[in-house]
Amino acid sequence: MQNTVEYWLDLCDYDLDTAWAMQKTERYLYVGFMCHQVAEKGFKAIVANKTTQIPPKTHDLRKLAKLGGVFDMLTDEQFEIIDKVSPLQIDARYPEYKEKISQTLSKEYCEKMIEETEVLLCWIKEQLGK
Repeated sequence: MQNTVEYWLDLCDYDLDTAWAMQKTERYLYVGFMCHQVAEKGFKAIVANKTTQIPPKTHDLRKLAKLGGVFDMLTDEQFEIIDKVSPLQIDARYPEYKEKISQTLSKEYCEKMIEETEVLLCWIKEQLGK
């Protein structure tokens, strides 16, 4: 199962780099999407580590945190970032939401979102002894 955990964490690092690349090119909707991907894959690494099974195919960050046994350990700040990136996974794909969401994403907002996602990822790695 260690290979599965490493797989998910490698994807987290790649997606975080991609979020920064999207920030540089001012593609802010994709910054948010990639931040969600980092959180999702990080929690899936925790689930894989705890259950020794392949994590479920879900994008629900709170559900994944519960399955991984870390939900009750999350701080208010961590819940804030989870709640901030959650709608950027699904809602941003649909035209009726895409424009509205895009209007809320500024350079400064997205930079802070990436930084908060980095902090969350560091915490996830700490939970895994990485």
